[in-house]
Amino acid sequence: MAFASSTTKIYCNKILADMFDHGKHESYFGSKLKNNEKNKKKLDLKLVAKVASQLPVIVPPPDQEVINKEKKLAAWTSVRQERWEGELVVEGELPLWLNGTYLRNGPGQWHIGDYNFRHLFDGYATLVRLHFENGRLIMGHRQIESDAYKAAKSSNKICYREFSEVPKPDNFLSYIGDMAKLLSGASLTDNANTGVVKLGDGRVVCLTETIKGSIVIDPNTLDTIGKFEYSDSLGGLIHSAHPVVTDSEFITLIPDLINPGYLVVRMEAGTNERKYIGRVSCRGGPAPGWVHSFPVTENYVIVPEMSLRYCAQNLLKAEPTPLYKFEWHPDSKAFVHVMCKASGNIVASVEVPLYVTFHFINGYEEKDEDGRVTAVIADCCEHSADTTILDKLRLENLRSFNGKDVLPDARVGRFRIPLDGSPYGELEAALDPNEHGKGMDMCSINPAYLGKKYRYAYACGAKRPCNFPNTLTKVSFFFFFLQLLLLHDQIIITDNILQIDLFDKKAKNWYDEGAVPSEPFFVARPGATEEDDGVVISMISDKNGEGYALILDGSTFEEIARANFPYGLPYGLHGCWVPKI
Repeated sequence: MAFASSTTKIYCNKILADMFDHGKHESYFGSKLKNNEKNKKKLDLKLVAKVASQLPVIVPPPDQEVINKEKKLAAWTSVRQERWEGELVVEGELPLWLNGTYLRNGPGQWHIGDYNFRHLFDGYATLVRLHFENGRLIMGHRQIESDAYKAAKSSNKICYREFSEVPKPDNFLSYIGDMAKLLSGASLTDNANTGVVKLGDGRVVCLTETIKGSIVIDPNTLDTIGKFEYSDSLGGLIHSAHPVVTDSEFITLIPDLINPGYLVVRMEAGTNERKYIGRVSCRGGPAPGWVHSFPVTENYVIVPEMSLRYCAQNLLKAEPTPLYKFEWHPDSKAFVHVMCKASGNIVASVEVPLYVTFHFINGYEEKDEDGRVTAVIADCCEHSADTTILDKLRLENLRSFNGKDVLPDARVGRFRIPLDGSPYGELEAALDPNEHGKGMDMCSINPAYLGKKYRYAYACGAKRPCNFPNTLTKVSFFFFFLQLLLLHDQIIITDNILQIDLFDKKAKNWYDEGAVPSEPFFVARPGATEEDDGVVISMISDKNGEGYALILDGSTFEEIARANFPYGLPYGLHGCWVPKI
């Protein structure tokens, strides 16, 4: 089944000799970087005194001299302490209907002892909680107690294989042991630092790309409850980090590295059993393309096959390659497959232009005047087939911005996959990339429009020059191609945080110079009938080393409230909403 142990055995004998030529590799610990954890900014104590008594609460403020020297972005620094909780002072007014909890997951600790991790995706998971109730806001954060995190804390070293990091063997025999653990999957990390989802039965699960990194947490206390154990026999070691989750089901893809392809599986709410829908066989390359995410429509699962493909050899290597666990195979071409949810039959498999994407935005079906589906549409944050985006996310690169414009271009890529048997699909920009500064990632939509025609998406864009997405963007897609020629000269652009409204012919934005915002997450107002009737929540790291929660009106995209954190938090990735019951 997917990524079984025989995959890596194929490559072991071939590369073991190179692996043990220690002269070719850097020391695991590298050069020691100065630890700045003691040099944090003085806390903003604009907090209501009510703080959970069982939690460590306040870090003593540093000397004023240190404060003046260390005012810098907190986004790429390790979280200051393992846990905290308290009520924040709100500037502005929170809607009284906003009752529930926004959870955000992401890497938050990028060092163990004196050793500093290489890549954004290596960090141990930090879960942040924003609880809204009756106009009040309580914030908390806590580390997810994965086996990888607990082992690193107790041994003061990396013990599992992270995105770009591997444990340092003490000797030859321990290295052989690590290889054996890799073949079985035992040495792969369970560091669930990518996303968090609420299942239909109310359980909340943190996820990453390893299946063992599925961890159940308590959304009220942030306690780690334990592993989410799948009860089926489908196997697999890796899956999409972004399953499609609704109140009734959980759909995901399991890459098969032995017989290159993908299993498409469904898990009903209230169960732990994944059930087989169907299988897609890859059409090119030595391995399946990376599937960090994928879209669905009302009747179909859309399976992307990128030319950025998994690479078992790179997984085995002791030092990272430029593309880490992947390889770029442009000659293998790129494809998109469409599978019927009900039957598991493949209804389309088309070649498309080369593409690189982490995140799909949404998908929907095109129908003719008789109501027959003629094509499926899939929108994504597409990086212009440029694989260098992975290496731009090295922490060294993120921490060393010098004013040069080094963020690779991105666009809203729109696939059109015909269902008439055509061998080719289309990939075009859904809107002019200049409208969002040629930066586009970390997207969300109104979940009521999942798999359906939709008009709005919220994402992070770019105000150049920059080295990372630094704006929040609201974009409108629906009817774009129909009206573009008529409206192009009438669109107003203000800075680069965008609301492009093709009906009102105007643009609005939000931007904080020098700050780094995290994923803008849309929460719909209960009972709303308009797609953008709700709020957008984001967590901001500002240029002075501080941070705050930001709430924007989903329709006007204007700020309605913010609340300062007691100290700046590291950058986070993806979130979910847990409504108050």
